[in-house]
Amino acid sequence: MKSDVVEVSVRGVMPTANGCAVFLGTDDKTFVIYVDHSVGNAIQMTLDGIRKERPLTHDLIGQMFLGLGVEMEHVIINDVNEGTFYARILLRMENEIGKKIVEIDARPSDSTVLALQQQRPIYVARSVLDSVEDMTEILERVLRKKEEEDESFGGTDD
Repeated sequence: MKSDVVEVSVRGVMPTANGCAVFLGTDDKTFVIYVDHSVGNAIQMTLDGIRKERPLTHDLIGQMFLGLGVEMEHVIINDVNEGTFYARILLRMENEIGKKIVEIDARPSDSTVLALQQQRPIYVARSVLDSVEDMTEILERVLRKKEEEDESFGGTDD
């Protein structure tokens, strides 16, 4: 892929008062997208490999892709404007009639869940990555604090 996009991964999902903070990034830079609780939970459940009793909306969409013979190529977080992020999902369909590529406007949060479920890459436009604040240090601090809390609550089994 061209150098105008960078592949990112989900580096953490943290609950907030109004939803969840989803940390996306590379080894060099992490940024945060704020999402509602339901999508944050869907992202975390997908990361943890938790099977749901009944399909959630993102599961339904994945099943529709499968049934229609549509494959997700990748997701691109292509813009940010005053803290609101925008994304595109690229889909490919091939059948006896021909090949079709479709690009769909979507929320980055929904796109992230689908990409994780479909095991497809998540890209961010370099211009977006360059314009957002680096949250790597904050993520590392939160993860360290969570680890320390887990250790203090876990105790030892002597």
